[in-house]
Amino acid sequence: MALIGILGGMGPLATVDFIERVIALTTSAGAWCDQQHLPLLVAHLPHIPDRSEALLGAGESPLPALLRGIDMLNRNDVELIVIPCNSAHHWYDAMCAESRAPIIHIAEASVAALPSGVGRVAVLATGGTFHSGLYQRMLAARGFESVEPDLDTQRHIDACIRDVKAGKIGASTEHLARALDWFVRHGAKAGILGCTELPLAAQQMDAPPIPMIDSTLELARATVSYGLAHGWNQAL
Repeated sequence: MALIGILGGMGPLATVDFIERVIALTTSAGAWCDQQHLPLLVAHLPHIPDRSEALLGAGESPLPALLRGIDMLNRNDVELIVIPCNSAHHWYDAMCAESRAPIIHIAEASVAALPSGVGRVAVLATGGTFHSGLYQRMLAARGFESVEPDLDTQRHIDACIRDVKAGKIGASTEHLARALDWFVRHGAKAGILGCTELPLAAQQMDAPPIPMIDSTLELARATVSYGLAHGWNQAL
C-alpha cells in the first residue's frame, strides 16, 4: 500500500487543518467511502525547534530534527512526503537529499497558484521565512513584485501566528486584518498566506480585501493531485 508521509506538528493546528483539506479535496474528487481516500502516515513532531527563530539567528537549528522526521518516514516506506510548514522549506534541499521519496515544495505550489497579471503580491509569513527570502525569490523568478511588510506590519503577522498556535483564533484574525489593510494601502493586488497558521485566522474573516493564496490549501491540492494520479485512492 502506498503511503503519503506528512512531516507535521509545525504547528499542531496547522497539521490538522492540512489533513482536513486533503480529506475534503479527496471527497470533492469523488471519494464516497473510506476505501477511496488517500492513505496518510502522519509524523506529528511538535518538538522540532522553532524554524523562524533559527532563520533569524536566535534559536537552535531544526535541521537535525527535520532529518530525523524524514528518516522516520523513510523507514515506513512512504512514497511522497509533504511538510505543512513554510519555514521548514528553507531546508528543503537538505531534506530532499535525505528522503527516499519526492517532497512537494509548499512555496512552489503556492506561487504557481497566483493568477497572472496581479503584479504586486503581499508576502505574509513568519519573520524567519521573510528574512530567508524564500517567497521573494520565487515571486521575482515568475515576474511578480513582492510587497514586503514594514516592521509594525510584520509584528502583526507574527502576533497572528502566535495567537493561532495558542488557540486564540479571534485575536489572530484582528492582527491579520491590520496586516492586510497595510498591504492594500501599499499597492498589493494579491497575497500569499505563507505560513500554515495564517489560513486558520483568515477562515474567520468575512472576506479578505484582496485575493489570497492559501499555502495549506495549495499544498493539499498538490498532494491530492499526486495521490490520485498514482491511484493511491484505490484499495488493493
